Amino acid sequence: MFEIPEFSDIQRRTIYIIFGGVLALGALFFSLAQGNASSSPQPTISRSPIIPTTPKPVVPVTIVVDVAGKVLHPQIYTLPSGSRAADAITAAGGALKGVSLTDINLAHLLVDGEQILVGAPPVVTTSQRSPAKPTKSSTAIVNINTATAAQLQVLAGVGPVMAGKIISYRSSHGKFTSIDGIAKVPGFGKAKFAVVKSQLRI
Repeated sequence: MFEIPEFSDIQRRTIYIIFGGVLALGALFFSLAQGNASSSPQPTISRSPIIPTTPKPVVPVTIVVDVAGKVLHPQIYTLPSGSRAADAITAAGGALKGVSLTDINLAHLLVDGEQILVGAPPVVTTSQRSPAKPTKSSTAIVNINTATAAQLQVLAGVGPVMAGKIISYRSSHGKFTSIDGIAKVPGFGKAKFAVVKSQLRI
């Protein structure tokens, strides 16, 4: 039968020391392993950049126009955006009997705040006998988007030079969207506009 050997005191102490050293080394290795695990870099989470969105411009749904002159119901009307001059005249009940609409561009695209004048007095043109010097008039109606240089000169304070500036400005900037746009023409100014504004149309 197997017998457990007897150890002396010195041998037993040696065994205890070796066993304790093994345990200490094991504890040290365990601590180092845990430290390395905790100090290892954590995975980073990538996030997509937030791209700001640009708001779309708000397009007006309706416009307000003034239909004046010789129509059945001259007044201010609210029309859908994109309406034409013909739509405004129709909304006003149409032109009165015998009134011609040939001086109005019925396909003209309306803008907010615009006025449509039906049956306005004809634009005064220059006399054939004196084409270089048009007769001034305080009642003539002038369409500043279609008037020639001669037709513009019936306005007070507008001569050949200023008429040429108006036509040049109209050619480079496009048609006027309102009658007060003529005040932006170099040399015309607000003072001259105040004198002739009742005669201007677009």
